Amino acid sequence: MFGIVRPCRHVMCKGLYADWMGHLCGLCLALRDEHGHLSRLVTNYDGLLVSVLTEAQSPTSTSRRRAGPCALRGFKGADVVESEGVRLAASVSLLLAAGKVSDHVADGDGVYARRPVAAGATRLAGRWSSAGTAMAGTLGFDPTPLTAAADRQTLLERAPAQAPPGSSAAPRLRELTGPTEDAVAAAFAHTAVLAGKPHNREALEAAGRGFGKLAHLIDAVEDLADDRESGAYNPLAATRTGLDEARRHCDAAHAELRAAVDELDLPRPGLTRALLVRETGSAVSRAFATAGTHGTGHPPGDPGAPPGQRPPKQDPGGLLSLACAVLTCCTCGLYRPAWDEDREGSFCERFDCSGYDCCGNCCSCCPGEDGCCCDGCGCD
Repeated sequence: MFGIVRPCRHVMCKGLYADWMGHLCGLCLALRDEHGHLSRLVTNYDGLLVSVLTEAQSPTSTSRRRAGPCALRGFKGADVVESEGVRLAASVSLLLAAGKVSDHVADGDGVYARRPVAAGATRLAGRWSSAGTAMAGTLGFDPTPLTAAADRQTLLERAPAQAPPGSSAAPRLRELTGPTEDAVAAAFAHTAVLAGKPHNREALEAAGRGFGKLAHLIDAVEDLADDRESGAYNPLAATRTGLDEARRHCDAAHAELRAAVDELDLPRPGLTRALLVRETGSAVSRAFATAGTHGTGHPPGDPGAPPGQRPPKQDPGGLLSLACAVLTCCTCGLYRPAWDEDREGSFCERFDCSGYDCCGNCCSCCPGEDGCCCDGCGCD
């Protein structure tokens, strides 16, 4: 549920990291206040981007409220975002989670193959879908692209069963990523409505399509080995797309995303650029490092380039695994057990960023912006 964008405090300006945490905690509390504690499980880093985009298009910072102590913040209070952008992020997170759970049930993945589990998961997905749809309605957002994405995806994934790979009837990789692209494009575009910047809509849709394609492909790359072992569906295997070709698709999508972000009218661009440009690039490198290929295009010393492969650590199972899973959920994914870092670890755990100072890495995303550590450091 935690997404591909996972900022690290060691390579992000202190002010930007604090802003990101304000959005994250605001989303978590919005879900709790409107839909109960259980809904906090759907907290989604990628869905959070719509809150960040909404604020980035506003000339002034959105309203904050003081939140009480939380274990995630070392039992300290914090100023968290309270805005329509956060509520849109909550709606998107609920709908994405509902679609993900429904997809697992349809595929019979793992425990979802058991009827009692599938029945309970279906009811929970229906509840989350209804809640997300209702919240979207209060914001003037049409959730159809998100609610229809899971069904469209299922139809596309079943097509190869009736057609041999490579035939005209079999879906191509571009078609398989289409539902995700459309869903993210719709969510990103609506931030222009909330922020009163309709001229940004076209660029936001392009950014959403680029990000949606990246999210879909990265998920496929990370799951490829497990899916091959279990026989589960994977778009790369279904379309016979090798890792080198998948990397080219990811690099192209990242370039499209960067170009779209450059076109946006953003009075406060710092956090948006840090997440949508820098962190997505890191996510691509992380995924292909785990997949066994480092790809190309990263110069020596680039923090996006992995220093080498690490031997995978195995999940021990039992109570320890359960306790760590609970702790991961309670910390919104900021804590990850050692055996999970190969696929889902933080940037710091996966790549040694201890040698990179803040100013040396953030100037490209927020030169001179208020609250950025680069102020006065002479960066271009």
